[in-house]
Amino acid sequence: LVAVDTLGLGIGRVKGIQDKILERLGAPEVLPRERLVVASTHSHAVPDSIGIFGEEGVDKDYLAWIEVQAAEAAVQALLAAEEAELVVTHGDAPELVRDIGATGVTSFAMELLPRISRAQSMDALSSMATIAGYKAVLLAAGALPKMFPMLMTAAGTVRPAKVLVVGAGVAGLQAIATAKRLGAVVSAYDIRPAVKEQVESLGARFVEVELKAGDAEGKGGYAKAMTEEFYREQRELLAKVVAENDVVITTAAVPGKKAPLLVTKDMVKGMAPGSVIVDLAAERGGNCELTKADETVVAEGVTILGPTNLPSTVPYHASQMYSKNVSALLAHLVNHGVLELNLGDEITREMLLTHGGEVVQPRVRELLGLPAKASQTEEITSDG
Repeated sequence: LVAVDTLGLGIGRVKGIQDKILERLGAPEVLPRERLVVASTHSHAVPDSIGIFGEEGVDKDYLAWIEVQAAEAAVQALLAAEEAELVVTHGDAPELVRDIGATGVTSFAMELLPRISRAQSMDALSSMATIAGYKAVLLAAGALPKMFPMLMTAAGTVRPAKVLVVGAGVAGLQAIATAKRLGAVVSAYDIRPAVKEQVESLGARFVEVELKAGDAEGKGGYAKAMTEEFYREQRELLAKVVAENDVVITTAAVPGKKAPLLVTKDMVKGMAPGSVIVDLAAERGGNCELTKADETVVAEGVTILGPTNLPSTVPYHASQMYSKNVSALLAHLVNHGVLELNLGDEITREMLLTHGGEVVQPRVRELLGLPAKASQTEEITSDG
């Protein structure tokens, strides 16, 4: 499976797609995200060409279409063409999912992939989180008026920067590893005690606070939402730790919910001028009270970055990794060119958004005010 539009940066040299491929397609060198669709021409995972939705409309020679960001105009145009059999998208836009379902198109959400071993090759969340964690550290290093590593020079010793990573999921662990490679002194905090060993294996110190988290791990190993009282106590205990660090990278997010508030205005005020916060939860409201999505805020001398799509800044590998994830999903769903939906299979059942002309995903149905739907386990076959 070839590249998909993860990026909003257009295609061509920016994405590393060779000029000869673009020439064969007759495509311009750069297309804005909302006017771009890259898809396989068949419903199996080894396409022989690329379909592009450009200025002249939709290339109808495909059955499967891949979309990462919320390019709703492109989705609606695809549905209007009445040529799609399968859409891979996301479930964060309930109205869009409803529109997809109304057309009878089957759709899946990549973020709903169950965290099981046989699904690892399809795990787009982990792929993108890996890039986000890496790039968050580079952003912090660029904004910090200090160097990360310790240096011993003729002009004296330069002390290493101190970095705190809040949330030790995939993005957090990659941030830890990257900050360590740059020579920083790294510590990390997570409400799940089980990740302590992973943090320490990367050479970071695990911050332990006297807080009763109970069972803080939800389905699939993700952190689950806690009570507001818990978060209040957590903020009080973390305030001193945050103040001691030059860089704070927050990655705490609960699937399908608003990000927990971990860093308040008062905590920012307690940080040294020149310090940097990179909030990877900005898209879901942010872990820092002062975060503004896709903006740089300077408050009390502290720089607060709220990027919402860091994978787009590493387009070559973001497209490479995501396309492999989607290829693995299509290979799982399609058998010899025939789309087979076995709802008894955990991967298929958990990821399914729409089928048979209706929304079937429980959380999206709830957001749309639809009644709960009885579970289904039958096998559905379509030859397209």
